[in-house]
Amino acid sequence: MNNSINTNTNAMTALQSLNQTNKMLSETQNAIATGFKVASASDNAAYWSIATTMRSDNKALGTVQDALGLGSAKVDIASSGLESSIEVVSEIKAKLVAAREPGVDKTKVQSEIDELKNQLSSIAESSSFNGVNWLQNDTAASAGTAQIVGSFSRAANGTVGVSTIDIDVSSFTLIGTDDENLGLLTNTVNVSTGQNFRLIDVTGETTSATGTVIAVDGTTTDAALDNMIQAVDTIIDSMTDAAADLGSAKSRVDLQKDFVSKLMDSIDSGISALVDADLSEESTKLQALQAQQQLGIQALSIANSNGQNLLSLFR
Repeated sequence: MNNSINTNTNAMTALQSLNQTNKMLSETQNAIATGFKVASASDNAAYWSIATTMRSDNKALGTVQDALGLGSAKVDIASSGLESSIEVVSEIKAKLVAAREPGVDKTKVQSEIDELKNQLSSIAESSSFNGVNWLQNDTAASAGTAQIVGSFSRAANGTVGVSTIDIDVSSFTLIGTDDENLGLLTNTVNVSTGQNFRLIDVTGETTSATGTVIAVDGTTTDAALDNMIQAVDTIIDSMTDAAADLGSAKSRVDLQKDFVSKLMDSIDSGISALVDADLSEESTKLQALQAQQQLGIQALSIANSNGQNLLSLFR
């Protein structure tokens, strides 16, 4: 081995090793402090880029989750209102059947029916969430289709898209306050030729439905009652179909909410696998690097003492 007073190769080697150890120690300490093994693009550009995109997508999914929550609330309220309305209309049918019995005071029966109709109007009017009412239409146009943001996706080529859950609100509108023809309870029900009925008459509407408003009095014949009962039964059938469709939509929204929640958890796990630090592993590495640092300092100290050893030869 050559010894030189000008160049201490041993000290240079020891210093390089110590610098490398210090660099690794600094990275490990930073990983423990931040919880990330990839905290910036300089740590690992590819992983950082993927994680950043996935975090952005997860934030978008969080917004989808909020939209599904709002949509679910609207569906729940409409569904509850529709189911309650079916019970009330069934009670009206029962009152009409009771009026069919000989000797029954039809005027009193009508008083009860009027209260039940008022209850139906109250249910439809109050089935509102944040100003959105799917059971009562106050406009001249059909309610049409309501859209609930259901998902956010990213294709393999990087393009993104948003899909919706479409709900045909017009199919379960109960009362049309401006156009009676738009509501299941205000629209005309054809029982037979020349026998057209509607359950609720709206005051102040722009467009009226044809047909006789269902009501009984002392002059109401059994034949008329039979037709009214048939009309109410038809209305119940329509409401039941609408409630079933709404129930299916509710089920789909709830399933999508669960899926989005699980998808967000999976993305979080994927991001974690890419950029999160394993604290158990990092703490073990920290202890080993601290030991290496101490050894490196000792090695550098020994290497730096070689010059003094050379000088002692000339004494």
